[in-house]
Amino acid sequence: MTSTALNFDHDHVEMLIGTVETAADANAKAVQSTVLSPRFYTTDFSAMDRLNVEPVRAEWDAMMQEYEGDNNHDHFQRDAQFADEVKTLMPQLSPEMRQEFLDFLISSLTSEFSGCILYNEIRKHIDNPDIKKLMTYMARDESRHAGFINQSLKDFDLGIDLGQLKRQKNYTFFKPKYIYYATYLSEKIGYARYITIFRQLEKHPDKRFHPIFRWFERWCNDEFRHGESFALIMRANPHLLRGGNLLWIRFFILAVYATMYVRDHTRPLLHEAMGFESTDYDYKVFRITSDICRQVFPIEVDIDHPTFRACMTRLVELSLANAAAKQRGGVLGLIGRAVTATQAFFTFGRLYLVPVKKQALPAEIRMQPVW
Repeated sequence: MTSTALNFDHDHVEMLIGTVETAADANAKAVQSTVLSPRFYTTDFSAMDRLNVEPVRAEWDAMMQEYEGDNNHDHFQRDAQFADEVKTLMPQLSPEMRQEFLDFLISSLTSEFSGCILYNEIRKHIDNPDIKKLMTYMARDESRHAGFINQSLKDFDLGIDLGQLKRQKNYTFFKPKYIYYATYLSEKIGYARYITIFRQLEKHPDKRFHPIFRWFERWCNDEFRHGESFALIMRANPHLLRGGNLLWIRFFILAVYATMYVRDHTRPLLHEAMGFESTDYDYKVFRITSDICRQVFPIEVDIDHPTFRACMTRLVELSLANAAAKQRGGVLGLIGRAVTATQAFFTFGRLYLVPVKKQALPAEIRMQPVW
């Protein structure tokens, strides 16, 4: 079952993602704070310092050994084939496709760097040896990911100044439990996105229009392990997974899914080039993510519910209408944006009321990236 495909012409896409022609444009896009753009976060470091992982000590220590083993220490190196493919493939991209790919790279870099900053700030502000060690390893991984993407942006002469990005990007304060829910979901859905792309291009190498995709399998295993870390933290503190917190879990699942769905539907050419249709791609990712999240969340969003699918489609339409109103400007533009924002709020509320599936948590917490 799939929802109705949404088709945009290039003018619609340009309204939603903008145009990047210079390094200044790329840096401005990374600094932007919108509903859809990745955010930078800060949190209550004292509360993080009090975390206790003793109930999952055996699994925790095994995971720390995996981090220490650092199986990707030599992975993020560009080889000669990478450079040759860039020279051969990049000139073949249409201007419209180039913009969508740049949007993908900048968004991905900002998301990876966001994790690097958050983990590094937690590390610096706490003394808890378990959490401090974890944050050191995860910041290391995310720094490599962001740096690797930035090298590809530099191929377009559009490298991001990461120091400037850290200084200029707005920061959002999240309570620690919101960090656990949102970051767990972000890491796991990041795995699902990357592995879905990797498997598709593994089957259809002729559709691999950039060499960076060859790195995605081992790369996304880093993301998977990061999610495992937050799964252990939440399972070690079971109060985070019951009572009123179930309402927050539902909110963050829906927010992460809706953000991804709307953002991905601004890149139809990108998915088409890889042999996907954006809607089908997103539901494949949702399904993998939902399967994974059963390790830690006692509830699951019903992604096959007709209302869920209708609301996702409606949110894309409202995002497009909001972008058109913004471009129109003036009083009518402001009114249009207010109307679409209100409609999006109520659409998300309708989405939130879709019944969820309940499930018992498995005795064994850890999972393997087998997708």
